[in-house]
Amino acid sequence: MSRLLQIATETLKIEADSILKLIPRLNDDFARAVEAIINCKGKIILTGIGKSGFIARKIASTLSSTGTPSIYLHPAESSHGDLGVISKNDLVIALSYGGETSELHSILNFISRNGIFLIALTSKSNSTLAQAANIFIDVSVEKEACPLNLAPTSSSTATLAMGDALAMAALQVRGFKSENFAELHPSGSLGAKLMRVQDIMQTGEALPFVKKETSMKQLLTTMTHQSVRGAAGVLDNQGQLIGVITDGDIRRFLEKNQEPFSKLASDIMSHSPKTIEASELAERAVFLMEQYRTQMLIVLDKNSATPMKPVGMIIYQDLLALKVR
Repeated sequence: MSRLLQIATETLKIEADSILKLIPRLNDDFARAVEAIINCKGKIILTGIGKSGFIARKIASTLSSTGTPSIYLHPAESSHGDLGVISKNDLVIALSYGGETSELHSILNFISRNGIFLIALTSKSNSTLAQAANIFIDVSVEKEACPLNLAPTSSSTATLAMGDALAMAALQVRGFKSENFAELHPSGSLGAKLMRVQDIMQTGEALPFVKKETSMKQLLTTMTHQSVRGAAGVLDNQGQLIGVITDGDIRRFLEKNQEPFSKLASDIMSHSPKTIEASELAERAVFLMEQYRTQMLIVLDKNSATPMKPVGMIIYQDLLALKVR
């Protein structure tokens, strides 16, 4: 077992070292590549075959999910009609570690004839691919993590890392934000976590809000029959939030009072309602509910002319159903 762990450790060290050695190569060519990606009027087309093809697909996916429309073009299919996917406004990023992949030749010839901008991620500056490119980005490694120095390991990892660096730099320049990411990832837990409270909260007249002069009987009726159970917000005569009443508040009040039904909402309420801004991330709502041990938060809109007037309620079970956790 120790021998296996030693091999695994050495593999990770070699690959990590390969990535770190890319840092000194982040020069003006890298910056020009990012600017070209940002300024592209069409789409970004990634291409490569074999292991490079898998890396190209991943980079295309990362670019697309972070605001840069990108697709993958298979080199072998390109010469059978798929070259038509490339337009003159597009930019091509070609991956080939050795830079002499024969399957890329038809793409290189096509983009050369049509004056299409090409970025090459390869290891050899004198290779066919590098010489054909407008920008050459060096992704060479000293050795593969493969003990035979044959299977693409460090080289594919370094190329993927450089692709991520291009995507993250483009993301920053574009000013891409978390709400943009959520819009492009509407399904799954990532998209749910990046949703805003205002996208999930419950609204409308069916929510349990009562006036401070509401009687105990009416309060119980409201908390029993409204769409949100277990708590009610208390409002003043201007509709501003001044308190909250939970099931626990009522139970404690009933234990201590002989004539509870003679009391009003203002006699029972807590003066420190737990609230959240409508523009906050849904994940923040989960954090606050778990911290406060509550099943509901009252939602306020700080940009409103009446910032203490509730605009809704966000419910813990709704967040769990959306997998915001």
